[in-house]
Amino acid sequence: MRVVSQEVGKNMVHGEFESMKAIHTLLPKFAPEPIAWGTYETIPDTHFFLYEYRNMVDEMPDPHKFSARLAALHQNSQSPTGKFGFHMTTYSGNLPQMNEWEQSWETFFAKNLRLALKLELEAKGHDPEFDVLVPILFDKVIPRLLRPLESEGRIVKPSLVHGDLWYANSGIDVDTEDSLIFDACCFYAHNEYEFGQWRPVCNRFGAEYLEAYHSYVQISPPEEDYDGRLDLYKLMLGDMRDLVKRYGS
Repeated sequence: MRVVSQEVGKNMVHGEFESMKAIHTLLPKFAPEPIAWGTYETIPDTHFFLYEYRNMVDEMPDPHKFSARLAALHQNSQSPTGKFGFHMTTYSGNLPQMNEWEQSWETFFAKNLRLALKLELEAKGHDPEFDVLVPILFDKVIPRLLRPLESEGRIVKPSLVHGDLWYANSGIDVDTEDSLIFDACCFYAHNEYEFGQWRPVCNRFGAEYLEAYHSYVQISPPEEDYDGRLDLYKLMLGDMRDLVKRYGS
């Protein structure tokens, strides 16, 4: 059981419950079943999210077994509106995601990123480097990398993504040896969005996991933009500088 406080905590556990319900409904062996969420009857500002208990071992899952399940999640999921987004706000940590439905992946991603950068500046204060990088990022880099996905007859399927899939949000069921994921903040996205989290070295989903995944799901065309897209989906300050240099002219 997860226990949190304040209004933001209430919204977080609600979003996590709905996220895990979406995954578990589609692939019940890939996620513990969410049981309930709510507010303590006797402690009004304390909220909970109750999961099914699964006995897990803290080891990395087999790349192919794990990637097969993740590929099934992405490929078999269907957005209820046919658009990108989710039916409610979900939270990456304590940060809300802009999940309003959008027909275009480029538009959805840009709106979500604008919110993330706004929250970053509110938390850490003004950064003059952002004044230079951010306009180029939105005016040139995002269109350059994401618009081709939806041009010349190409389409992007809205796939259900975990949203915060790093190794600490995964495990192995001791009894069944099934790969498991948890702590999700789902929305319907370009499936490759999932892998921005895998780029930093500290995330132990390394190249062998990406290679295994792409044995089930091909890289989205145009393939030559793949590395740039994943850097965009990861997007740290160093990535912003690098992407502006690579794609900003």
